[in-house]
Amino acid sequence: MKSPLLLRTPTHSLVDRFWQAAALFIAALVLLPLAAIVWIAFTPSGAVWGHLLTTVLPGALRTTLLLMLGVGLVTGLTGVATAWLVTMCNFPGRRILDWALLVPLAVPTYIVAFAYVEVLDYTGPVQSLVRDLFGYQTSREYWFPEIRSLGGAIFVMGAVLYPYVYLTTRASFLIQSASTLDVSRTLGASPYGLFFRVALPLARPAIAIGISLALMECLNDIGAVTFFGVKTLTFSVYDTWLNRSSLGGAAQLALAMLFMVLLLLWLERFGRRKQRFDSRGDAKHRPPTRFDLNPWQAKLALVLCLVPVFAGFVVPGVLLADRASRRLSFVLTDGFLTTVWNSFSLAAVAALLTVVISICLAYALRLSPNGPLKGAVRLASIGYAIPGTVLAIGILIPMANFDNLLDARMEAWFGLNTGLLLLGSGTGLVYAYVVRFLAVSYGQVEGGFGRITPHLDMAARTLGRNSGQTLTQVHLPMLKPVLLSAALLSFVDCMKELPATILLRPFNFETLATTVFEAASREAFEEAALPSLAIVLVGLIPVIYLARTSASSFRTRLSKRQPGPAV
Repeated sequence: MKSPLLLRTPTHSLVDRFWQAAALFIAALVLLPLAAIVWIAFTPSGAVWGHLLTTVLPGALRTTLLLMLGVGLVTGLTGVATAWLVTMCNFPGRRILDWALLVPLAVPTYIVAFAYVEVLDYTGPVQSLVRDLFGYQTSREYWFPEIRSLGGAIFVMGAVLYPYVYLTTRASFLIQSASTLDVSRTLGASPYGLFFRVALPLARPAIAIGISLALMECLNDIGAVTFFGVKTLTFSVYDTWLNRSSLGGAAQLALAMLFMVLLLLWLERFGRRKQRFDSRGDAKHRPPTRFDLNPWQAKLALVLCLVPVFAGFVVPGVLLADRASRRLSFVLTDGFLTTVWNSFSLAAVAALLTVVISICLAYALRLSPNGPLKGAVRLASIGYAIPGTVLAIGILIPMANFDNLLDARMEAWFGLNTGLLLLGSGTGLVYAYVVRFLAVSYGQVEGGFGRITPHLDMAARTLGRNSGQTLTQVHLPMLKPVLLSAALLSFVDCMKELPATILLRPFNFETLATTVFEAASREAFEEAALPSLAIVLVGLIPVIYLARTSASSFRTRLSKRQPGPAV
């Protein structure tokens, strides 16, 4: 059945065609960096691919795969176990842990990495305490796990990224039909059998999505792997570009990373291609009945849920607060205020643009949900899966060529030297932010449009409103909460983004993220603590919002499914 919006006239109006053209143009801008990467990779200056293939790529690829395997296992086990415990079991502190398990999302991986290096390194408080207690004089007299290693990177990334799996799996457990689980109990299924034979198979699509998101963040990371000395593909792209001055080689490595991302997306979709689970047939859908744990099981469940919260948030948070308290006098210095302003202004501009572009894409698809536009919009939202280093390379070359062309023309025509107008003004960085985080905003906006009935559009058209007037007078007022949420999530993601910021920032331009990275690279941990704490505090805002909205949306879903009281 065709959408009611497509039945209003035989042909689309000129305004409608404008929305479609704008959406296609935006999709082209998103795909431009990817096209540039392919072009640079296949037309490098000098024969660099042979050298990379024999010396750099095998080791970097092996390290990256091992890192992703470890992070996938840690996030999967932690996220699924904690989601099952808080959803299906009664134990002290369950209500608090239900949202507290999300707070590690507020802390970027590079901040947790430098915090654990400070805590667990040879000169840190833990090893110093060990030496004092047992009288050791040197590190050769005792064994202690090396934090600057692949294992350390897996531990840190797993501690920070497991909420992706926890969030999706918890939602899956909550919406599973209680009747299905109750039938399994009546057939004699134990709690363990219920988990492994019923709940876990039903939750496999959600688990796959959560692990895929965690692995994409893992592949994008450059701060943690640099602190730990783990030479992944992301690190190799950064090193090849900046330290070896080979942009073509970096583009070829970036192309290999892009292939891994596409393979990861394909595997995620392939793994759940035949899995379709629906509980809408249960008209009296209710939350699953929780198990009552005995005292020692309740204590064990509490400990298992507290460990990831402490590892991913409390330990680095306490360290940051302690170190930042020693440098509070720097809060009002010109350098710190300038850094804060740079971060906030860039993130605000990028967030505003992502929301505006998301509105354009979602509304264009609402007007014409079929044809090539649907594919173009889907392509425009793949930026979140592209690592920041890959985007940086794809954006640098087109913008640098445009800047050089503009400078040459202005010099020839007016005698003016414009220099790197776009890259030097931070436009390239905003472009990278918009491309990378457009999917975050678009998902929110598309969901908001989906809750608005098409009959409102038809009513507005019968009153003489065109599509633009319908958008501004009908849709946007109704979408204000959704737009605020989309802007907030995009803003915080832009604040935390490190790889693209390092590679595309203008000369002598510092943000909170780059300040943390450079200070931690010099092992000036107290200097990095204050901007790190600022990023964490800002990052807590969407986490708290996410915890509240996820709970309220589930309650709303239940209220709609349950029949009202008889009158």
